[in-house]
Amino acid sequence: MNLNPRVLFVCTGNACRSQMAEGWLRHLARGKVDVLSAGTRPAGVHPTTVRVMGEAGIDLSSHSSDAVDSHLTDPPDLVITVCDEAARDCPTFPAQTRILHWPFPDPAGAAESEEGLAGFVRVRDSIRDHVAAWIADGMPPLSLER
Repeated sequence: MNLNPRVLFVCTGNACRSQMAEGWLRHLARGKVDVLSAGTRPAGVHPTTVRVMGEAGIDLSSHSSDAVDSHLTDPPDLVITVCDEAARDCPTFPAQTRILHWPFPDPAGAAESEEGLAGFVRVRDSIRDHVAAWIADGMPPLSLER
């Protein structure tokens, strides 16, 4: 039986930011948590998300875009919203589910161009840095040993 805490990242489309955060936390936490992601209006994983995460050594090619409502019957220990719209539209989880908000800009709105790609890379790296700092701090409110 797995006793790891479960963390769910939520954004609007579950296309970019929540997928990146899921990939980074799974990679950097090295098995200390079970990581999921979902969207308030799932839109499919953005191909550029898969590309830039792959360039960082994290394979998201088998990821799917899931609805946050599918996690209400078996709620995670912690929900982290990664955009303001998802924070506003996130369904109500049971009282024991903690919620954090880490807003990041949406790179998906950019056109498929070098500037658009650079936006994905900036958001990818910003999420990586935020996740790494959170792990170094002990992953509050999960209170995991460092």
